[in-house]
Amino acid sequence: MHPAAAEQAGPITHRRVLNIAIPIVLSNATVPILGAVDTGVVGQMGQAAPIGAVGIGAIIISSLYWIFGFLRMGTTGLTSQAHGAGRSGEVTALLTRAILFGAAAGVALILLQLPLFWAAFRLSPASAEVESLARDYMAIRVWSAPAAIAIFGATGWLIALERTRGVLVLQLWMNGLNVALDFWFVLGLGWGVQGVAFATFLAEWSGFAMALWLCRDAFRSPAWRDWPRIFDKVRLLRMLSVNGDILIRSLMLMGIFVSFLFLGSDFGDVTLAANHILLQFIEITAYALDGFAFSAEALVGQAVGAASVHRLRRAILISTFWALVGTVMLSMAFALWGGALVDLMAKVPAVQAEARVYLPYMVLVPVLGVASWMLDGVFIGATRTRDMRNMAILSTAAFAVAAALLVPAHGNHGLWIAFLFSFVARALTLAARYPALERATRDGAL
Repeated sequence: MHPAAAEQAGPITHRRVLNIAIPIVLSNATVPILGAVDTGVVGQMGQAAPIGAVGIGAIIISSLYWIFGFLRMGTTGLTSQAHGAGRSGEVTALLTRAILFGAAAGVALILLQLPLFWAAFRLSPASAEVESLARDYMAIRVWSAPAAIAIFGATGWLIALERTRGVLVLQLWMNGLNVALDFWFVLGLGWGVQGVAFATFLAEWSGFAMALWLCRDAFRSPAWRDWPRIFDKVRLLRMLSVNGDILIRSLMLMGIFVSFLFLGSDFGDVTLAANHILLQFIEITAYALDGFAFSAEALVGQAVGAASVHRLRRAILISTFWALVGTVMLSMAFALWGGALVDLMAKVPAVQAEARVYLPYMVLVPVLGVASWMLDGVFIGATRTRDMRNMAILSTAAFAVAAALLVPAHGNHGLWIAFLFSFVARALTLAARYPALERATRDGAL
């Protein structure tokens, strides 16, 4: 173990894991609230078109930002390893690198907004009125892209250093300001769809300023502007390689979700609606268990940086223990109250009945999915992103084969079984690569 790392590393305890995880869980809980407020304030205008415009505009912008979500994960892995190895100069340089990369990506979106928006509306056509309002919305929102994407990097850096309370403060600040401005601009000043966009624009830029303030200690070190280190070719290529692998992995997993929805649409509107409602439960599950996966990212990365297999195993063991506690609670909640939640989300009796038919599969999602989510956190922390990429490709292929075999014979039941099988396949393939991760940690080869 690196001597500097040994000196700064404290014991990995249950309290430490929960101190990382709980703020992330609380932070994630604020995300759906903002979407509901955005929809609610434009709904007060008494017209359908503004609601559709904000909905489709937000989806397009969020999807474009999501492409760069790898920046959060890659920054966490690289920073936690540098921190674990006691390389404080590189920890600081990684923050600058991540912020510059995010800002550059945002500028690229601004420059390419016309063709990107054109392509988006070709893929998801809307009425002339909705499209016009949505374009007004996106034309404002896109100007905060540099801030929004740079925040991914700053968030990943804070998580790597276990400063997840800062992440919670950042999320509360951004979403709280956004909600307040929504009410002022839309209901107070009557700005309509453009008011929602301006509210988010200001919230994202203020959030970027808040992120810089939360990372302010890094800017006390001259390493934040050590340009030869920041633009070092080897380090830049390493960052690009890690982030590129995570991007491919994320696209593969998104392909599974999109295919699930598209294949489900063949069974009619009622089944499609039922599947969509149950997918919201999966989103809740992912948000709830993310905190423990993030704990694994930070602590595994530090253990790898310190070349300590003992700390690696303990980080995985304790993080997974609490993830399993969350899994049991979620599965029990869906089993006991899933039907009531379905009735709350859908008022059409046929959709309610159909969703209840497939609810048992949803109860199994946390149980069968937790291993894949936790192993993702482990491999992100270790920056074994090539393994993540390759195993995501294999699990996507497994889903495709299972769907091809099961859907024709068993319909939507076969689709759900194939979907669950993709989680199991990802967990098994990543687990098969775990021994290599330990060997590389022991040898200091990561």
